[in-house]
Amino acid sequence: PYHVHMNQNLFLQAFLHSSDPDLVLFLDTCVASPTPSNFTAVTYDIIRNGCVRESSYATYYSPHRHILRFKFNAFQFIRSDPQVYLKCELVVCRAYDYSSRCYQGCINRLKREASS
Repeated sequence: PYHVHMNQNLFLQAFLHSSDPDLVLFLDTCVASPTPSNFTAVTYDIIRNGCVRESSYATYYSPHRHILRFKFNAFQFIRSDPQVYLKCELVVCRAYDYSSRCYQGCINRLKREASS
């Protein structure tokens, strides 16, 4: 557990342990939940499909492609325990492979119309 106060900045860093210098990290999705085992019922999107959903989210410069740094303000779910659990999905790509997911950025998936 990592303890922070409400609205305090929470800084995170992901590090890819690899000897291949030509790999890149991309944060595709990062979701918060009040329970550690259920990330589908009650969730809050920080990033979804590479699209920022939380206004306090920001990325930070990293001198290496295999290190990803970001932050957002700590929050609490209404009517729940003060714990918030994070589940983040990262993608590993080849550097300079511009057709890879890492270089596509935000993907807004359109919802289908449910017609009769």
